[in-house]
Amino acid sequence: SGPVQDKSLIEPGAKVFADNCAACHGENAKGNRDLGAPNLTDAIWLHGSGEAAIAAQVRAPKNGVMPAWVGRLGETTVKELAVYVHSLGGGE
Repeated sequence: SGPVQDKSLIEPGAKVFADNCAACHGENAKGNRDLGAPNLTDAIWLHGSGEAAIAAQVRAPKNGVMPAWVGRLGETTVKELAVYVHSLGGGE
């Protein structure tokens, strides 16, 4: 997965997460199995762990119940979110 590429995106990404993702993944990003929302803070990544893989999963999820966010979040916002989520799962 490697280190976070642009740490300046972590803070805005945290806001995007709080506004759009925390309802299912939890404020602490530990997930909610009842909703099918995985823990994003551990090292277990089903669809790749780098920022690009995370962004791709946000845009168009491969499996599960998460809706596609393409069209809802712009590319800059998806990048911020991907950097933040990557930092949670060992991207430091």
